[in-house]
Amino acid sequence: MKPTVAPVEERSLMGIGLVLLAYLMFTAIDSSAKWLGLAGLPVMQIVFARYAIHLGIVSAVYLPTRRMDLLRSGNLKIEVLRAMALLGSSLCNLTAVRYLPLTVTGSILFTMPLIICALSVPFLGEKVGWRRWTAIAVGFVGILIIVRPGTEAFHPAAFLSLAGAVCSALYFLWTRRLAGVDSAATQQFYGAVLATAVLAPLAFADWVWPARAVDWLAFVGIGIAGYVGHQLSTVAHRFASPTVLAPFAYLQIIYLTAASWLIFNQPPDIWLYIGAPIVIGSGLYIWLREQRLSRAAVEPVG
Repeated sequence: MKPTVAPVEERSLMGIGLVLLAYLMFTAIDSSAKWLGLAGLPVMQIVFARYAIHLGIVSAVYLPTRRMDLLRSGNLKIEVLRAMALLGSSLCNLTAVRYLPLTVTGSILFTMPLIICALSVPFLGEKVGWRRWTAIAVGFVGILIIVRPGTEAFHPAAFLSLAGAVCSALYFLWTRRLAGVDSAATQQFYGAVLATAVLAPLAFADWVWPARAVDWLAFVGIGIAGYVGHQLSTVAHRFASPTVLAPFAYLQIIYLTAASWLIFNQPPDIWLYIGAPIVIGSGLYIWLREQRLSRAAVEPVG
């Protein structure tokens, strides 16, 4: 018998609170990955640990009670696509943090609401007017200010971070598609098991054990943070749409700045203070515009 799937509910405040906690966990993932990279662990092993530990937790929590029901999906194609988007995001972003400050990778990730808006045209059939297309373009100007291509400060890892933002946007769009279709447990399982299976041969080909206790803490913590963060995010998308939740991703810059400065001694530079507000402002404008259009669409004609 297929397990009962919690329905989509309109509880925006609950969704926002959960997603803010999720972004704290995502910051822990990035911080752990950067720490492990600096400790000499290969990136494939780091990403594998993130998903293998995640899979172990999901299996221990849900398999004893749900058994084969955990694998049953109402839309297996979207589950696989969502899992691959999540893996792509992790590979790109956790590689980028080895070379870039967390504040830079985080600011590039803030293009996600802009990308979600652009992708809503082919994925959701929405119409995006010239105002929102202009905001998207302005947002990417902000990213150019932050990464400064053509200068000595530019690092090609910025392209990886941007690719990770595209994958993250796809992940969140497909998460919303699965809300009310598959349970959070099923989504967690597929996201973890597919990534673990893909990465295992690559990870064990060049395995390096953590050397210090703090490295082991980051090694195990990256998987725990992954499970908790994506559980919170998945449930949040049951309570609120991606366009409602997306603007609150910008508050993650507080978490990232603190981690970058306190853990890695990498405070933000002046260009981040100039470019990041442009990106954030563009995303918030898109959000406000979408809210206004949504209200106009439901207003009765008098």
